[in-house]
Amino acid sequence: MAAPSVKDLPKVDDNLKTQLENFSQSKLKDVETQEKLVLPTAEDVKQEKQHMDMIQGVEGFSHDKLKQVATAEKVVLPNAEDVKLEKKHMEFIHGVEGFSPERLKHIDTAEKVILPNAEDVKQERQHNQFIQGVEGFKAEQLKHIQTDEKTILPSAEDIKMERVQVIAKDLESFDASRLRPTETQEKVSLPAAEDIANEKQRQQMLDGVTNFSVDKLKHTETQEKVVLPTKEVIEQEKAA
Repeated sequence: MAAPSVKDLPKVDDNLKTQLENFSQSKLKDVETQEKLVLPTAEDVKQEKQHMDMIQGVEGFSHDKLKQVATAEKVVLPNAEDVKLEKKHMEFIHGVEGFSPERLKHIDTAEKVILPNAEDVKQERQHNQFIQGVEGFKAEQLKHIQTDEKTILPSAEDIKMERVQVIAKDLESFDASRLRPTETQEKVSLPAAEDIANEKQRQQMLDGVTNFSVDKLKHTETQEKVVLPTKEVIEQEKAA
């Protein structure tokens, strides 16, 4: 085999070549190598001993210990089912091998063109009109619409009915077996200043909701923004 030429040799990167040429061995650090001897465990010694005993037993095995054995060959004849299947298989193979193409008949293939029905034509026309309408849509055709938002607050009667329904639902699902006999001790506990302030705030909130006037609501105008389809969306719609 001829030696490779210089141009066929692998090229080394200039940066790597420069680093190798300018490398100084003084930058290397002295390292002491520590050798560790790992002694085998009792399990390892036991397995190694068993392996060596097996090898010695194979190497020192004597052929004189083998006994003469006569091999009895049994011929299994096929049953009626096997013979029948084999006969069918051979008949099939002979039929394929002896088949003559002259026995084939000439057949003319009739190609049928299925025209779309009226419903398909109508849907395709609507789809094309929709695409043309989107492509030729002009934002100047949009009209300004002012939306009036109405906030309907619950009345005092609705709040009262809701509270009664919640209490009735809790009473229906209550399990009386959870009750425990207790001795009633009557204690008169006066509310603290914080409890009075919380109750006052709660009552003021309820009065504010109950007596709320819709006339206090301010009129707001909602600006609707119409986002036109991008060119990419239109192309995807055409491709579909």
